[in-house]
Amino acid sequence: MNNHTLFQKFVAFSAAVHQTTNELTKDVKSEALTPVQYKILEYIAVSQPVTLSQISECMLMSMPNTSRELRKLGEKQFIEKVTDDGDRRKQYIRLSEKGAAMMGETFQRIEARFMKHMEKVAEEELQEIERALDLLHSKVFY
Repeated sequence: MNNHTLFQKFVAFSAAVHQTTNELTKDVKSEALTPVQYKILEYIAVSQPVTLSQISECMLMSMPNTSRELRKLGEKQFIEKVTDDGDRRKQYIRLSEKGAAMMGETFQRIEARFMKHMEKVAEEELQEIERALDLLHSKVFY
């Protein structure tokens, strides 16, 4: 396979990932959150603790917009900021107890949808999918 064909498959795969993610997460977020706030919480949940700049970069948002959304999430008590012991100027953001509980419930609903989607996949294929996901995570989505 040449590099162009590999890239075209990657683009198609990425688009399919986004479409499937949207289907699995449709209508699972709290009514108290905007879609942007949910995406920020989802990122924090899987990557915490994170910095403001990491969130800004990942969400493709300006620093001021990211700060504003984090302030709103803090007001709703979904996140908390923790100062770095080694560098008092640096702050990390993580889910609060309330945020962790809400995201845990959300991920449970998404997992149930995912498992329904996978219920007709044979055990051998599930193991193959797991190996493929591990490989993609280590080589492509590091």
